[in-house]
Amino acid sequence: MLRIADLDFRVLSLQHCFGLTGGIACGKSTVARSFRDVGAYVFDADQVGHEVIEPGRPAYLEVVKHFGREILDSAGRVDRRKLGPKVFADLQKLRRLNAIVHGDIIARVHELAAEQLRHDPHAVVIMDAALIFETGLEKTLRKVIVVWCRPEQQLERLMAKTGISREEAERRIHSQMPVEEKRRRADYQIDCSGTLEDSRAQVEKIYAELRRMTETPRVQE
Repeated sequence: MLRIADLDFRVLSLQHCFGLTGGIACGKSTVARSFRDVGAYVFDADQVGHEVIEPGRPAYLEVVKHFGREILDSAGRVDRRKLGPKVFADLQKLRRLNAIVHGDIIARVHELAAEQLRHDPHAVVIMDAALIFETGLEKTLRKVIVVWCRPEQQLERLMAKTGISREEAERRIHSQMPVEEKRRRADYQIDCSGTLEDSRAQVEKIYAELRRMTETPRVQE
């Protein structure tokens, strides 16, 4: 049995977490909601990314310095609708942005995971993040779940969700690691090509496995 006193949460927080990732517009957000509904604690690394570039945060100054004040809105905050086209059109700029914010995001992610594990050491804690494999985070996570759908669906969903052109949608999809590569490296997969009910059934099956797994802590494996 895992006891709270046995854990150094600063070191082990992500080792007791599961990762949720997938291609853009493949259904990851829907799957994350389903995991929350069945009892998992899911935190969104993308939302953390928003937080770390708020005015007054160290990463904010670096982002503005590198990408210019034209990415700011009228209140002086980073406008992701202005920043997005810059970085998705240039892989080097995207890598630079990730390099600027990565350290702050990981530090906050550790805090969030540790807080939940202090509350319930057997909780199914899931980090929802687009760049788990790209940043090497899979090495620190217990298992990784990849969400996917058929390529034509992914393109159509992204265009419908954002209102961007087909060319821009294809550019954003191609700026990420191919979904097939993520699937190859996954511990679990969720196919979101079908109905919401189909996806929910897959979530429920995987959650039951993860819940059983949390009863056998990684530190004792």
